[in-house]
Amino acid sequence: MATIIDTIKSDLTEAIENDKLVLPTLPEVALKVREIAEAEDSAIMDLVKVISNDTALSARIIRVCNSPLFRGTRSIENLNMAVSRLGMAYTSNLAMGLAMEQMFQATSDMIDKRLRHTWQTSTEVAGICHVLAQHYTGLKADQATLAGLVHLIGVLPILRYVEDQDIQISSIMLDNVIDEIHPRIGTLILQKWDFPRELQNVPEEYANFAREVPKADYADLVMVANLQLVAGTDHPWTEMNWKTISAFNRLGLDPDTDMNEEEDLSAQMEAAMALLK
Repeated sequence: MATIIDTIKSDLTEAIENDKLVLPTLPEVALKVREIAEAEDSAIMDLVKVISNDTALSARIIRVCNSPLFRGTRSIENLNMAVSRLGMAYTSNLAMGLAMEQMFQATSDMIDKRLRHTWQTSTEVAGICHVLAQHYTGLKADQATLAGLVHLIGVLPILRYVEDQDIQISSIMLDNVIDEIHPRIGTLILQKWDFPRELQNVPEEYANFAREVPKADYADLVMVANLQLVAGTDHPWTEMNWKTISAFNRLGLDPDTDMNEEEDLSAQMEAAMALLK
């Protein structure tokens, strides 16, 4: 039975190496939003115009704005006010991230369930990244959120491939394939999408627990957020000695601190995760 795993791995690896792997394209609204954010002469109204065409996205951005993370003295009722409060950079990264959710759906039940689960994990990690970036680093909260949302993007083409080829494979075997090759595919996708350089290495580096870099970066954030998410479960990562993971040091965090027990932090993380769901 191992042959199925080998076949999937070699097919996908070959496709990657020959530049034949069909990588997902960013949703149109995400592309437009990014174009506006990067143009020097664009105004908040340009951003509002593009986002307002997508009612679900507009509603979520207004909700984010009224959440405990950003709440000001008055509640925000429309997209124009929301974008003004969040600013162009935060709004565009949030809109890009949230627009990706539509990619995490499939027709077959098993694959659809997996894609949704992957997106759910991504949003939870993104929420924790947002809070960690704000409290412990000089890293940008909007980039941190986006890093969390895309760190598992490499899972998409693998599941699409399994669905398209109608491959019958057990859950455990599929996990094995995903764990082994999603990081490399993820980095390829982010390069193809022209994501900021500092985010491109996140898929490949976030689970490299021995990594040493001069200062905290987005891969560190996503790593610690993932560990925070599995703390207290029976996930294999909880069996490692977290004191040996230098990312905690770079973020100025004690690996023994259970952030869920720090009420203020915990409330913010809950809020951030709820927003993205």
